[in-house]
Amino acid sequence: MFLSSFDYAVEQHPISIKKSGDSIELNTEGLYYAEFFDYVFRGHFENIEMTREDMEFLSIFNQYLRAFGKQCPQALPYDKVEIMEDICVKERVKTDVFGVETDRICVQWETVGTGIYARPQLYGAYLTVRDIQNRDALKTTIEIMTDPNAMGNTVDMAHKAKGLATDMTMIFNLNPCSSPSIERLEENLRLFALDRPAIRMKERSKYEKMKNSGGPSGDQDFERLIDDLVDDQAKTWAFNRYVPNSVSGVKKYTNATGRPTELVANYRYNGFKTNSPGTVRITFEKGIPKCIYFSDFPNNCKTPNASILASYAKGEYSR
Repeated sequence: MFLSSFDYAVEQHPISIKKSGDSIELNTEGLYYAEFFDYVFRGHFENIEMTREDMEFLSIFNQYLRAFGKQCPQALPYDKVEIMEDICVKERVKTDVFGVETDRICVQWETVGTGIYARPQLYGAYLTVRDIQNRDALKTTIEIMTDPNAMGNTVDMAHKAKGLATDMTMIFNLNPCSSPSIERLEENLRLFALDRPAIRMKERSKYEKMKNSGGPSGDQDFERLIDDLVDDQAKTWAFNRYVPNSVSGVKKYTNATGRPTELVANYRYNGFKTNSPGTVRITFEKGIPKCIYFSDFPNNCKTPNASILASYAKGEYSR
């Protein structure tokens, strides 16, 4: 048994899976976190570029639990448990000599139910990860405060949060709530959170194959590739709106074998009633786009959409 922070017991036993083996598939097409969910589903934890200690993983886990509880209540078991959250019930406000507020901190918290329910096994695993991160909260805060690219990373976190929110509106339309693929995903999500061995599939992920492909050969339509990658990134922009098909001035840099190492191009976007120019730089690794850098935060690496990269690796951008 796992004793949660909310004083009730949450059992830690496997999630019942109706169908096993390699004959099931999880549809991740179009998801912002497509690569992550596919690797978890397949049990290929070694390919996941985050750990259970990362804030990003806790955010994904939390949003998944809430999305499933809201969209799939009929798929929850009889022993479902309520997701709890801490809310501030008393604040201390400081003001200066003129009565202007200078600081506000919470001095009393209360744990309340959200009205959303979850599988007890999954919620227990989530609490385990949350407790680990709570113990590391000071270390995480210091790392954020001393990060020279803190502003860019903060903006990136906002983009990822928006992408994750969109994923949660899509994933149960792509995969029915009670499907074997969702059951497999959830059991491996639990195992990843608990740092236990996964239920592995033999078939490699298309995203892993893409990264090891070396990229396509022959002449590629990089203008169209950049347009698709920037357009996808723009879905999570807060204010500006990308102007489709506005990519121009593409510059390609290659290595000794002729493989691309970097692309630089201009594009246009609309924001605050103005049409403005922007610059994007895309770096490659093993013939595949690795990072997208925009001119406003030139040191902040944005991860390209995995589905677009898989299409590129298969030669779908060849001229």
